[in-house]
Amino acid sequence: MNLDVFFAGWDVVKDRSKTLSADQEPEAGRGYTMYHGTLLANAKKIITNGFERSKDGLLGPGIYVSRNIKKAQCYPLQTDKNEKVVFKLKVRVGKVKKIDCDNHAFQKSWHQNGYDCAWVPPHSNISSIKSGREEDCVWDPKRIKVVDVACCVDQAKRHELRRLIRGNGSNKHKEASSKSECDVCHHDASERPHDIQNCWDCGRKICPFQDKHLCNRN
Repeated sequence: MNLDVFFAGWDVVKDRSKTLSADQEPEAGRGYTMYHGTLLANAKKIITNGFERSKDGLLGPGIYVSRNIKKAQCYPLQTDKNEKVVFKLKVRVGKVKKIDCDNHAFQKSWHQNGYDCAWVPPHSNISSIKSGREEDCVWDPKRIKVVDVACCVDQAKRHELRRLIRGNGSNKHKEASSKSECDVCHHDASERPHDIQNCWDCGRKICPFQDKHLCNRN
């Protein structure tokens, strides 16, 4: 007996590759786990309102982050560890420019030249980075999402901040759902519209970003 099976659609297989190491150049458009050290006194404001771009720095204005948690633990400089907190972040890097030497032509003008993020690799030839650890500077605060508290000496404050992060994430998800969520795949469509079409087999609306679509025909 011959049994013919016809189907149309797809099923997404999640990428389970290892986290990008500090010496690997970030790929444009990808999202990475990074860290940011700040004053504990500023933590609630950052969680609630997001980051503010610094006025200047080694790489010019932007938000300074690192994939190396030990780098983030050093900041703010000359501050007691009891007054610090390190956030775990999800960062969408966009278009990345590598800055790996002193007086680089784009050291402080990378954003004006079309880049979203500047990346200093570890053990670069930039003389002011004595630790040799990598760092990144992101222009747009909207590319950065606080996902957890990585380090905080005060455990009560740590739990309080984590509750605020969870609550803030839930509220922002609801807001995003009403403004920029794709009706079909339910993913964020704020950066570019999703190309919604009808499935050639079943006729239902499909989005190329949805995790799964399967048509069965008897």
